[in-house]
Amino acid sequence: MNICVKCIVISEIDYAQLHKIYGRIEAGPDWYGSGRVVGAVPRVHSGSPDYQRISTSHIERANLSVRMHLRRFTRMTNAFSKKLENLKAAVVLYVAFYNFCRVHQTLRVTPAMEAGIADHIWSIAELMIRA
Repeated sequence: MNICVKCIVISEIDYAQLHKIYGRIEAGPDWYGSGRVVGAVPRVHSGSPDYQRISTSHIERANLSVRMHLRRFTRMTNAFSKKLENLKAAVVLYVAFYNFCRVHQTLRVTPAMEAGIADHIWSIAELMIRA
């Protein structure tokens, strides 16, 4: 069963971003740092999200999960994909594994099962067959 994200009406989604404003950092051992956050401005893109719940915590956690599972996304590393095609394939496999094979602690099932897309936890072998 394919679900088309583009089919969802954007106006029905409560979507906002928190734009962080960074200050300068002095040169030193933390030269690769992005600076200190000196402010943040919420930006509503669609719908009417609850301003109290606009934060970066969910996307930061998602980014951490990606960096932990896909070495090519790890900061300050020499791991990379020589071809864009290989990068896309790695991301697709990670997303499929994350949603169909990995049981999430808070859900106690896979996200695909929670959404009603799958009726069981997929094995890696099943993922490879269906990929």
